[in-house]
Amino acid sequence: MANTTFWEGSDHYLCDIELAQAFHIARTLGMPLLIEGEPGTGKTELPLQYAASQKTEMFVYPAGSKSNVEQFVAKFDHVKYLRDSQIEILNAQRNEKGLETKLSTGGRDTESLSDYVVLGPAAKAFSQPNSVLLIDEIDKAPREFPNDLLYALSHRKFILPESGEVIETTEKDMPAIIITSNREQELPTAFKGRCIYHYIQFPDSEKMRLIVSKHHAEVSNEIVDASLDIFYQLRRIGLERSPTTRELLNWLRYIKTFTTQEALSKINALDGLGTLIKTQADLEKVKRQFGNPSESSFGTLN
Repeated sequence: MANTTFWEGSDHYLCDIELAQAFHIARTLGMPLLIEGEPGTGKTELPLQYAASQKTEMFVYPAGSKSNVEQFVAKFDHVKYLRDSQIEILNAQRNEKGLETKLSTGGRDTESLSDYVVLGPAAKAFSQPNSVLLIDEIDKAPREFPNDLLYALSHRKFILPESGEVIETTEKDMPAIIITSNREQELPTAFKGRCIYHYIQFPDSEKMRLIVSKHHAEVSNEIVDASLDIFYQLRRIGLERSPTTRELLNWLRYIKTFTTQEALSKINALDGLGTLIKTQADLEKVKRQFGNPSESSFGTLN
């Protein structure tokens, strides 16, 4: 039976009560959890950290512009089947000539079509009730991809190609399924209806401080205060792509390699700006707004 205990996060992941509740409901009802929110808010980290804390197997499907159900569920290896069929013909011919040696098909039998079905992450997860399945950034996939998942999500089963084998599960045994979206495109209403929905708000400074402590517990309060002050100032100036939680954590990973005084100086000068700012237009905007970062005093900016 799938694990439906209430999960409140781990040593490395801060899971607020609303997200924890949504995740709990999804697993209790045997439904996928659809998480939306801007990049860097920890959507992908939830299933990663949950699987690690529960010591359970995890399957990942990163969605993209060419995503399809065959990749996600299972595909029939026609090339291998054709090759093995030719090998069987050659072996029959060799046998007629009295040759004892045979070419190998690796133990596969062309009469058993299931030997040629390559399982994808979905079929594997459905076969293991206590597993975790992540469909990451589904908004990058073609619109027909989430629509093609409606049957599987409603009936909790997949029909494998060619062989016709059915992999199905029950509401109680449904693996924990987490689907993330950055809202690059709106998902079909019918698809959302098959999911439990949660939107992750961008963390305020107090919550961000807790997140930072999960990852950089050894960093002094002085350094955290200074870095958060700069971080939220950058987010307020209307950048094309505002820095995210992930980028703040990376910046601190760089900053903490210095002594406290050196670190404060680096923060004040926005040293390591490339960990926070990701477009040329935003770099130019920061320079126009604050002057040369290496010469500016950011601690007094509004």
